[in-house]
Amino acid sequence: MRNTIKLLMFDQYGTVVDMQGGLIEVATPYLKSKGWKGSPDAFVTWWRRTHFENSMIDALLHREHISYRRIGEISVDYTLERAGIAHTDKEVKFLVAQIEKLRCFPEVPAAMAKLHQCYKLAVLSNGDPDMLEAARPYHGIAFDHIISVASAGSFKPHVGTYTKAAQIAGVPLNEILFVANHAFDCIGAKAAGMRTAFIDRRKRPFGKWPYQPDLIVSDFNELTAQLVP
Repeated sequence: MRNTIKLLMFDQYGTVVDMQGGLIEVATPYLKSKGWKGSPDAFVTWWRRTHFENSMIDALLHREHISYRRIGEISVDYTLERAGIAHTDKEVKFLVAQIEKLRCFPEVPAAMAKLHQCYKLAVLSNGDPDMLEAARPYHGIAFDHIISVASAGSFKPHVGTYTKAAQIAGVPLNEILFVANHAFDCIGAKAAGMRTAFIDRRKRPFGKWPYQPDLIVSDFNELTAQLVP
């Protein structure tokens, strides 16, 4: 695969940056200020699952694409209401805006520097273009391309998001290795014609999909060991 892959394309939220950990750091003091006694980790998990579900609803409606930020606001508002936490629209917008400030998993920057010596690097994210631009100084990775699914008008794993990203990057689908911490994203990319690598940080089964990953690794250090001679 080293001889055929020209571009590594990454999911950003939860793969390059630590979304769960970063949002827990933000949510913990906020929830404490509200007097909520539940687990911040559970709250963030509710938030993220609701966001994913709402993204898929939007994609399946086949209507005008709703922005990632707006989906986030709908999801946080719902999660706060579910938790019985009184809140304002300003607070909802604040929480969603923190997604732009997420930091990389610890091993990612050094691993990316090594990978960049051999491959071009790109991001394909469900995030909005302005959110991805705002995130640059926080993750600090010198991607050759930062691509939002907004260019395809749908959220991943719609096949059009991956094919459009390949067109923007100017690389054939079969010369791209898509890297994600989420099985659904690897499934979508593989179905579109890309090679895939599943970052199995959470030690979860991939599932018996017909679109199996070409690589399964535990983190970016193992990914680098597999891809860099």
